[in-house]
Amino acid sequence: MSGERDLSRLVSAMRPELNPGRFVFCTVDGPEIPPGLHPVVTVAESEGLTLVVPEEEADSASLPYDYVAGWITLRVHSALDAVGLTAAVAGELAAAGLSCNVVAGYHHDHLFVEHSRAEEALTALRRLAERSA
Repeated sequence: MSGERDLSRLVSAMRPELNPGRFVFCTVDGPEIPPGLHPVVTVAESEGLTLVVPEEEADSASLPYDYVAGWITLRVHSALDAVGLTAAVAGELAAAGLSCNVVAGYHHDHLFVEHSRAEEALTALRRLAERSA
């Protein structure tokens, strides 16, 4: 099933949803995920393996972190070659003074925003979708 490519339909149908919990970005040496960690995102970099994990798992594994995020999923099924959704979302959040780290999954885009402002980000994204409808 291919995803949506039309930007106006993507934005109006994005249905942002805040996942429960607090998520942190950590890094570990080597390609293996340490026991007890269940990352929602992994990125292999030359400096190490980046993991986005629930905060409590990072604490239990004594992994350092300095950014606590809320995780928002855009429920629209966006095509991987769709143009403009990331820019529209990032622009809206930037206008509100919110940082955003975006990860594309096969079916959905995932945004990691400052946890203390996650509800504010969700509201901004919902307003963007309403204006685009």
